[in-house]
Amino acid sequence: MDFSTYLKNYPTKDGYFGKYGGAYLPPQLVPAMKDITDAYLTICHSSQFINELRRIRREFQGRPTPVYHCETLSRRLGGKTQIYLKREDLNHTGAHKLNHCMGEGLLAKFMGKKRIIAETGAGQHGVAVATAAAFFGLDCTVYMGAVDVAKQAPNVARMKVLGTKVVSVTEGQQTLKEAVDAAFADYLENYKDTIYAIGSVVGPHPFPMMVRDFQYVVGEEARAQFKEMTGFLPDVITACVGGGSNSIGFFLPFINDPVEIVGVEPLGRGTKLGDHAASMTYGSEGVMHGFNSIMLKDENGEPAPVYSIASGLDYQSVGPEHAFLRELGRVKYESATDREAVNAFFKLSRYEGIIPALESSHAVAYAMRRAKEMDGGSILVNLSGRGDKDLDYVIEKYGYGDDFADFD
Repeated sequence: MDFSTYLKNYPTKDGYFGKYGGAYLPPQLVPAMKDITDAYLTICHSSQFINELRRIRREFQGRPTPVYHCETLSRRLGGKTQIYLKREDLNHTGAHKLNHCMGEGLLAKFMGKKRIIAETGAGQHGVAVATAAAFFGLDCTVYMGAVDVAKQAPNVARMKVLGTKVVSVTEGQQTLKEAVDAAFADYLENYKDTIYAIGSVVGPHPFPMMVRDFQYVVGEEARAQFKEMTGFLPDVITACVGGGSNSIGFFLPFINDPVEIVGVEPLGRGTKLGDHAASMTYGSEGVMHGFNSIMLKDENGEPAPVYSIASGLDYQSVGPEHAFLRELGRVKYESATDREAVNAFFKLSRYEGIIPALESSHAVAYAMRRAKEMDGGSILVNLSGRGDKDLDYVIEKYGYGDDFADFD
């Protein structure tokens, strides 16, 4: 496939990446999604909108975020292969999520919406939406599974301080899927004055396209920065994959380059169904939350129980564009366990002074594993978020990392 024209061809006007994607909607939401699509396709080519978004990124978010060479970590892993990080943890609010939330906030103002709603797992998307709502003067409600509310108390507090109503969802597994279900139910009732800021490249068209476009800046910056730093492109780029927003935005600017691209899924406690959330590795095709992709199913074909130490990765499906890129053979998908992620969490903290989010730690874990296998070259990791939100949970479960060498 000629990837030089990829972005012009996908998604199709109906929102498909090959057979994946689309918009599987109740009839009453079809006009609402058409309005969002029309509005987005109008403003995405508007110089006024683009310039305002660039101003916000520069003056409010602190973009561009830097690329950083992990010299000590690389040396301790053997020294031949060099690991670099795209520091999205330094983006305002501490993760990549604000990149699309500020874009969606601008879209909401353009459409005359008064309210913005969202789901969140790790809480980083919730904080980003709450931040965008405060910035643009919108009412905001965020749905969060009760399990994640308990695990991510610092982010819950941040959302509330920003003026957002946080709804704890107690149905089902009380995690990300149930939060999405609750947010969709709200949107179904209130779509006339509300916009739903979906937290990843999932959901019905146009959300996978919109979120991808807003996150494209991550890889665009990283590609230029890495080449300026080293004179070369990286040999491997990698990022964690739950729904897949940080990774798709990071991957696509490299899509036509001679660079190996690897997404890293959460293998959790192991390969048994219910012990992981590695949908690309163990799932099959299915429709969930308004889009067709690869998903983990139970014996009845329904969304299966999932688990990950990282609340932002415990989702039964994955963005449709990821499924398509794997089918094309352009992106490879690997996995990392909880144990590997915790090991990477402590090693990056101790060796580089950077406390990563548990989500991002999965990609760091893969880079560490891969660096030991490669005979030279470089790996660029998208460090999609910082670990402040995870500290209480990690300390409770693993202490302060004094024995982190035991996690090897």
